[in-house]
Amino acid sequence: MQEENQEILEEKENIEEIKEDNNELENTKKELEETVDRLKRIMAEFENYKKRNSKEKDMLYNSLLSDIVAAFLPVIDNLEKAISAKTEDENLRQGIELVVKQIHDIFTKFGVETIETVGKPFDPEIHEAVSSVQDETLGEKIVKEEFRKGYKIGAKVIRHAMVVVAN
Repeated sequence: MQEENQEILEEKENIEEIKEDNNELENTKKELEETVDRLKRIMAEFENYKKRNSKEKDMLYNSLLSDIVAAFLPVIDNLEKAISAKTEDENLRQGIELVVKQIHDIFTKFGVETIETVGKPFDPEIHEAVSSVQDETLGEKIVKEEFRKGYKIGAKVIRHAMVVVAN
C-alpha cells in the first residue's frame, strides 16, 4: 500500500508539474502573441513612415523644381519674343529657336508641360483671364487668344496661362 501511495504522490507531483508547465507555456504563448502584435504594429508604423517620407521627399523635389522652372520662364518668354521679332538674320532666328527647343526638351525631361489654351474651355485652375471678347465663331468660355504661356508639373501649376476668353 505504501508503494501505491508513493506512486499516487508521484503522479500528483507529476500532474502539478504538468500544470505548472502548462501555465508557463500559456504565459509564454501570451508573451509571444503580444510580441508578435507589437512587431506587426512597429512594421506598420515603419511602412507608414516610409510612405510619408517618400511623399514629403517628392513634394520637396517638385517644389524645388517648380521654383527653378519659374525662374527660367521669363527667359523663355523673352527668347520666344526674339523669335517672333522681325530680323533679316535667319541664322540668329534659328539659333534662338534651337535654344528654346533645348530648354523645352529639358522641361519635358523633368515633367514640365505647357498648358494648352487656344480653343480649349476656360479653366480658372490653369488659366488667368485678362480679357473677354464677343466672338460668335467660338462657344461660351472658350479661350480665344493666349498672351502668356502657362506651365505645370503634373497637376501643380507653375504659372497660369494668361488668356482672352470668348463670350
